[in-house]
Amino acid sequence: MAEKQTKSSATKKKAPAKSKASKKEEDIVLVELKDALSQEKDKYLRLFAEFENFKKRTTKERIELFKTAGQEVISSLLPILDDLERAISQFEKQGTLEEIQGFVLINNKLNGILKSSGLEISTVNIGDVFDAEIHEAITQIPAPEEAKKGKIIDVVEKGYQLGEKIIRYPKVVVGK
Repeated sequence: MAEKQTKSSATKKKAPAKSKASKKEEDIVLVELKDALSQEKDKYLRLFAEFENFKKRTTKERIELFKTAGQEVISSLLPILDDLERAISQFEKQGTLEEIQGFVLINNKLNGILKSSGLEISTVNIGDVFDAEIHEAITQIPAPEEAKKGKIIDVVEKGYQLGEKIIRYPKVVVGK
């Protein structure tokens, strides 16, 4: 039986010993695979970050859109609001305000609806310093006093803003 064992073991082929060259090739392939994996990880992380930024940007744009969705409609209603206010002020000057109480109520209701939609009147006072960022100068007149130079002399038309965005600049007369 001992002879059979030696014959069977002799017939078994021994695995060839790996040469240094093939080991080196395997190491090179392994390094290349690791590099490719790290590059793919980097691409994945960049794509993921870009997608997250896209989601944040579109969410922010959607919120801004909802805030200013009615801007065009509100802007088209502003001249009507101005006309109502001018008419009411004319009737106040004539002392016949009682005859147009219905128009006053309509004006108040329209103001309330626009205010609930986020419309606010820009506060401009006579004597404020003119700022081209928030005012629109329609004319300049000689200042009656030296102290009124560069300041607002008269407010011709109110300005309005919808949230943080100015939708109509106040039109003012500036002293020069």
